[in-house]
Amino acid sequence: MAHSRREFLTAMAGAALLPPRTKPNIVLILADDMGFSDIGCYGGEVRTPNLDGLASQGVRFTQFYNTARCCPTRASLLTGLYPHQAGVGHMVDNPKPFPGYRGDLSAHCVTIAEALKPAGYRTYMSGKWHVTPVNKSRHNWPLQRGFDRYCGIIHGAASYYDPVTLTRGNEIVGPEGDNYYFTDAIASNAISYLKEHPAQDPFFLYVAFTSPHWPMHALPEDAVRYKGRYKDGWDALRDERHQRMATMGIVDKRWPLSPRDPRVPAWAVAPNREWQQRRMEIYAAMIDRMDQNVGRIVKSLEETRQMDNTLILFLSDNGGCAEELGPKAGGLHIPERTRDGRPVRRGNLPDVMPGGPDTYQSYGIGWANASNTPFRLYKHWVHEGGISTPLIAHWPGHLKKPGSLNGEPGHLIDIMATCLDAAGAGYPRQRAGQPVTPLEGRSLVPCIEGKRREPHAALFWEHEGNRAIREGRWKLVSRYPDRWELFDLAADRTEMNDLTAREPRVAARLESRYADWAKRAQVVDWSEVEKAPRTPVDGA
Repeated sequence: MAHSRREFLTAMAGAALLPPRTKPNIVLILADDMGFSDIGCYGGEVRTPNLDGLASQGVRFTQFYNTARCCPTRASLLTGLYPHQAGVGHMVDNPKPFPGYRGDLSAHCVTIAEALKPAGYRTYMSGKWHVTPVNKSRHNWPLQRGFDRYCGIIHGAASYYDPVTLTRGNEIVGPEGDNYYFTDAIASNAISYLKEHPAQDPFFLYVAFTSPHWPMHALPEDAVRYKGRYKDGWDALRDERHQRMATMGIVDKRWPLSPRDPRVPAWAVAPNREWQQRRMEIYAAMIDRMDQNVGRIVKSLEETRQMDNTLILFLSDNGGCAEELGPKAGGLHIPERTRDGRPVRRGNLPDVMPGGPDTYQSYGIGWANASNTPFRLYKHWVHEGGISTPLIAHWPGHLKKPGSLNGEPGHLIDIMATCLDAAGAGYPRQRAGQPVTPLEGRSLVPCIEGKRREPHAALFWEHEGNRAIREGRWKLVSRYPDRWELFDLAADRTEMNDLTAREPRVAARLESRYADWAKRAQVVDWSEVEKAPRTPVDGA
């Protein structure tokens, strides 16, 4: 099978290199706002036996990256391009008059679903879309972007009990049943696709959970499992996770734990500790429920005798989220009332315990700091805490050493290439008569199979002016509007020791290389993007 970018680019559109019956099914599972250290097989204390089970018989990537934010990650994941090349360099609800920031999937990119259909794949999606504005036009909704069936939300956040823009196919629908919970519904829809799928065809299933993105909503039977678990606070939790991660080999023992965020008080003097504990209990319960639903999907694959011929990939869209929701939070798709008529109490109010449908809170900076152990910063920023994600790959019969770790640096742009490589499919040159931007990623199939792949010459990031380039062990990174910092990630992946003054030539070379990429990838200086007027596209 082809592994290089050049081979992908020269492949005929829709080429099928494998006999139909040997083509694997592909299940791509995405978590939302989940930090690097949250799940058990990456050092977390949250109960995730199903993900841990996939990891024990799969491979865990320890240096895999997302793009630091929901919309750009989903655009990059689906297209194999950097997000600006796909038209979603920022957010879909804030379109700007630049091709890379239009907030809508470009006509010059293809989704994994669109690329796999010519190779004989049925294509299904359940969950969060979030790569196009919510408006009258459905030109970039899932069914118009290669998926045969879809149920989920078009928006980026929603109540788990009453999600806004809940959609089946192309039609807005409402939640069904008195005990509706969105994480369960996402899995139930995915399972229905599996059960109804014609056995003679391979399938691609994209499951995009919203868990554990705010609001902090968890079912009581899950929340009670974590009662009192976080009474020792975020400082103890970070130490505990860091030690466990080092023992497991997820992080190098030489990398020190980054300091607690200076905005966060020591747990011993933190106010409202009962409420703070509850926020983390609910967050953990949300991940727990997501894992239970991953288990339901795996069980369905086993029951339909598809498991042995299925590649499963699991990852998160960005690091833990430090956003604090104020009591007057607006524009966040918050319902005014619950389905049974109670007013929704919005924002992080310490006298309101989160979890139920009449609350709308986030888990805050202190716990996000713990989610991203041992790294710095969060969602939005491109320091390691914002862009590092777990990646679990499970593919029976293809792993040389099940349960292994892989430290090869990788990026979301590699997911499309991996799916095409596994499927023996080609990368299209055109879509609807428009030329398609060449694929940026490299297949992870060699890594999954325990072989060596040609590494990326460099990886790049830009989000809200936060910039980075990684070249081998070197990473040049800037937190907007601060200056560049240079880190040797082999020795210091927690980004504690800035080497810009010691290695000025390395810094200058990487800065020049970043500038070349930015020009090629439709990246615009953030100061220009910020001051530009909001420019709706296609009726947005």
